Amino acid sequence: MTKRLLADHRRELSVAAAFAVLLVALAVRAPDFYRTANLRDVLVNAAPTLVAAVGMTLVIVARQIDISIGSQFAICGVVAGVLAKHAPMPAAALGAIGAGALLGACNGLLVGLARLPAIVVTLATMVGWREVLRWSTGGLWVRDLPAGFQWLGMDQNAGRVAVLAFAFAVWAVAIWGARYTAAGRSIYAVGSDEAVARLLGLRPRVAIFGVFVAMGALTGLAALVSAIQFVDVQTNAGVGFELRVIAATVVGGTRITGGRGSLGGTLLGVLLLATAGPALSFLGSHAYWDRALYGVIILTAVAGDATWRRAR
Repeated sequence: MTKRLLADHRRELSVAAAFAVLLVALAVRAPDFYRTANLRDVLVNAAPTLVAAVGMTLVIVARQIDISIGSQFAICGVVAGVLAKHAPMPAAALGAIGAGALLGACNGLLVGLARLPAIVVTLATMVGWREVLRWSTGGLWVRDLPAGFQWLGMDQNAGRVAVLAFAFAVWAVAIWGARYTAAGRSIYAVGSDEAVARLLGLRPRVAIFGVFVAMGALTGLAALVSAIQFVDVQTNAGVGFELRVIAATVVGGTRITGGRGSLGGTLLGVLLLATAGPALSFLGSHAYWDRALYGVIILTAVAGDATWRRAR
């Protein structure tokens, strides 16, 4: 039983071990990393990634991919900012989440119902939505936001706590839903074998549509959680966001070929990558290497999954 448990969670255990090694290295080489302000900033900055990574875990488990979330992130942030200038903050929040869900539904219709390849669809929407946003805003940031926008009108410390609470609440609810609801279990069934899932009475196309809608809604929430940390909303936000989210998801143990994924592992992946970027600076390297790190992680995960499939 113990051996099987270890085998089933070997990726998560490996990530936990790597995270522990990194933390020990920082304690020895760069103890200033553990200043309260720095740890707080690392966690708050990781919150949007965690929210979006929850959705990406579901998408990849269903044997799909969504590389358009960076563009969705930018659009939803702008929607939140524009609505906040003309409506109460709850309406702005719902607008951002709704805009994300709508964009996700567009992807879901094309992938789930029209049966087009997810990589092609989301590549096209990634470019198209980014250009539409640039054209509609002229590249100008959303400024002169009301006082109740930044940190939801709370002081900075309370706002940071709220951001972390939102992120971890989403993660906890997703764990419960994936484990205890029929919809959550159907995603794993569809990702494992779509034909078998259909024989079991499931509707794979509907499940795929649903995960893209969920991905979009969670991207909208992630954009909101990010936008409220600043006094302006940047129209060029979200560049590289999809790479960071996918890397955190796959390093956390979600198999890129679908059918297997752990939201606990996703949390570990988010924390590892959120720590790795600042750690590079504290250890004397350049922070811009973190994007190269994301690419190496994704490539390693894909190669590992391919090796695993051949071994079977």
